[in-house]
Amino acid sequence: MNKFTKDYNVKYFGQDVLTGIIIALVSIPISMGYALVAGLPAIYGLYGSLLPIIIFGFMTTSPRFVFGVDAAPAALVGGILGTLSIASSSEEAVRIVPVITLLVSLWLLLFYFLKADKILKFISEPVMGGFITGIGVTIITMQIPKLFGGNAGRGELIELVVHIVKEMVEGFHVLSFVIGVLTVAVILIMKKLAPKIPMQAIIMVLSAIISYAFHLENYGIKMLPKVARGLPKFSFPDITVLPENYEAILLPSLTIALVIMSETLLATSNIGLKYDDKIKPSREVLTYSICNMAACLTGCCPVNGSVSRTGIADQYKVKSQVMSIVAGVAMFFILLFGTGFIGYLPIPVLTAIVISALIGTFEFELSMKLRKADKAEFLIFYAAFFSVLLLGTIYGVLVGIILSAATFIVRQTKPATAFLGVSEADDGFHTIKEGGAYDPIEGVVIYRFTGALFYATIGQFQEELSEAVKDDTKVIVVDAAGIGNVDVTAAQRLLLLYRKYKEKGIDFYLAGHVSRVNTELKNFGAKELIQNGAVRLRIAYALKASGIEKPYKVIKSEDREVHPNTKQITELEWAFGEDSEKEYEETGVQSIFTHE
Repeated sequence: MNKFTKDYNVKYFGQDVLTGIIIALVSIPISMGYALVAGLPAIYGLYGSLLPIIIFGFMTTSPRFVFGVDAAPAALVGGILGTLSIASSSEEAVRIVPVITLLVSLWLLLFYFLKADKILKFISEPVMGGFITGIGVTIITMQIPKLFGGNAGRGELIELVVHIVKEMVEGFHVLSFVIGVLTVAVILIMKKLAPKIPMQAIIMVLSAIISYAFHLENYGIKMLPKVARGLPKFSFPDITVLPENYEAILLPSLTIALVIMSETLLATSNIGLKYDDKIKPSREVLTYSICNMAACLTGCCPVNGSVSRTGIADQYKVKSQVMSIVAGVAMFFILLFGTGFIGYLPIPVLTAIVISALIGTFEFELSMKLRKADKAEFLIFYAAFFSVLLLGTIYGVLVGIILSAATFIVRQTKPATAFLGVSEADDGFHTIKEGGAYDPIEGVVIYRFTGALFYATIGQFQEELSEAVKDDTKVIVVDAAGIGNVDVTAAQRLLLLYRKYKEKGIDFYLAGHVSRVNTELKNFGAKELIQNGAVRLRIAYALKASGIEKPYKVIKSEDREVHPNTKQITELEWAFGEDSEKEYEETGVQSIFTHE
C-alpha cells in the first residue's frame, strides 16, 4: 500500500478530499475529449478515470501526482487507428484499442524488470519538451475542424492542414466556431486571473444546462451521443486481432510505453523535487504497467501522468494520494448516476476544453530559455517538435534521441579548458583572460582540463598544451580536478608527454584529481608517473616540488588597470560572465560578492 497511510496528518484530509473531487470534475471533459482523440467513444475516457486512478493512488510513491487519460498516448493510439484505416468510435476501434493498451502494459512490465527507468538519463528535457509540444500542436490541428462542426483529421501536419481546408469548404458552422473559440478564451483567461477555479468543469456543466434548456442541436451544433449509465464491463482484450495487425501495433505500442514511462517519470521527479518527495522510479514503472492493465480490462486507451491536472492539484496544496482515491470514487458515482448529461454536451465545447488543456502542456517557454543558453539544445527541441509534426510521433522520438546522443558525444569530445594564473589579491589559481585580474606565473603553464580524458579528447589536450609551451617554460601543471577518469589511450599519451617534456628539462605534473585516476594510470601502464612524483594533490604542491613558491613571480599584463576591489570584480565576472557589467549596474548584485 502507498505510504500515504503512514504518518499521514489527518488535518489535510479535507483538503485532499476537496482536491480529489475537483480533479474528478476536471477529468470528465478532458478524459472524454482524449478518448475521442484516441478513436474511442467519449464514455471510455470516464472508464479510464476509475479503476486505474484508484490503483495509482494506492501504488505510487508520489504523494501528489495525477494519473489518467491524457494527450500523448491518446494521440499515438489515434495515429495507429489512422494507419489501420479504422473509423473513430467504431466497433473495430473499440475492439482493437484495448489490445494496444494491453501491449503497452506488457512493455511497461518488461521495462520494470529490465530497470529501464535508467534510460531517462539519455532522454534530455529539450527532446521531451519538443516531443510533447509537437504532440500537443498535432492534436490541436486534428481537433480544429470539430470547432466549426467538421470531423477530426488524421495524419501529419500537411495532411491535417489540407483536411482543415477541405472541412471548411464543405461546411463552416459559424455558431459552433464562436462557441468553441469563446470557450478556449474564457478558460485561458481565467487560468491567469483565478487559477484555482476549475473552469473546465464549470463550463462543461453550464454548456449542458444551456443545451438542455435551448436545444442547441436545433441550431446545427453537434452533440455527444447519449450513453447509458453504469460501470464499465470488465473483459480481457480480444488478442485475435494481433496476428493480422501486429506490424502496425507492436512497435507503436513500444513507443507509447516509452513515452508514458519517460514523460510521467520526468514530471513526477520534477514535482517530487519541489517538495522533497522520495520517488522510487522502478516502483513507478510497475505502477504504470498495472494501471494500464486495468485500463485495458475496461476497454480504455493507455493511461499516463497528467501534468496539467497535477498542476491543478498542486494549486490546491494536495498532500497525499487520498486525492486520487477520492477522484476514482467520485468517478464511480458519476458513472452510476451522472452520465445523463453527456448527451447534452456540445462537441465544440468539449473540443475547446481539450485544446485549452493542450495549450497548457506547451514547452515553448523552455525553448526560449534554450535559445539564450544553449543553441544546440534549442535546435534539438525544434528538431523533435518538427519531426513529430511532419513525420509522426515515432520519428519524433527517434530524431530527438539521436540528436541528444550526438550532442552528448560532441560535448564529451569538446571539454572546457583554460589556462590559469594568480593575483596578489587572491590565493587561488584562476582563468587568465585579457584585461582580467590574473597573470601567468613566469616559466609556468597551468592548464585546466574539465571532462573525461580518453581517446577522443587526448588529442585536444595534447594540442592545446603543446601550443602553450614556450622556450622559457620550466614547469607544466595540469589542473586535473575536473578529470574523473582516463582510458588506456590517454594514460599512454600522458606517459609519453611526461617523458617528452622531461627530456626537454620541463617538469610535468597532474594535480588535484581524484585518486581513481591514479589507479587507472597504474592499471593502464603509466605507473611511472606516480612513482616519479608527477601526480600531486594540489597545484601549489606541484609548483613547490619544482622550487616555485609564494610570492610567485608573474608576467604582468601591461594594459590592465588595477582596481581596489579586484577580488569582488573577479568573482562577479566569474559568476555572471559576459553579463557581469550589466548585473553590476542594474541589480546591485555586487554586494553579494563583497569580501571582508
